[in-house]
Amino acid sequence: MNNTPSNIDPEIIKIDTSSDIKILNPDKGDIKKDYEYTRANLYSLIEKGQEAINGIMELASETDQPRAYEVAGQLIKSVGDVTDKLIDLQKKLKDVEEESSKTTNNVTNNAVFVGSTADLSKLLKKGFLNNKE
Repeated sequence: MNNTPSNIDPEIIKIDTSSDIKILNPDKGDIKKDYEYTRANLYSLIEKGQEAINGIMELASETDQPRAYEVAGQLIKSVGDVTDKLIDLQKKLKDVEEESSKTTNNVTNNAVFVGSTADLSKLLKKGFLNNKE
């Protein structure tokens, strides 16, 4: 009994997966450059935010309008969020540097054969499991 719909061809199609795949390995210079650029932008945003806060606080005190105080509160929160992003940037840089300095050493101490003793003896007779080079 065939469970496939009549409009689908059950033929197996092989897909070529050997195409060139490039794994990006960013250069440490690029990471440092991006870090410094992002850090400078965050500092600029913080400074401009502080200037905006000073301006809106002047306006709010002169007009005593609740909306001006609401905007001031939102600006203060936004500047606080940017400062949090600055700290997160430090953590991310540290993580990237740690990740790039790690080396992976995979050591197999215990090799286990799963199979019957007859299969094991056949492999030993063929020399498959011996480390002959």
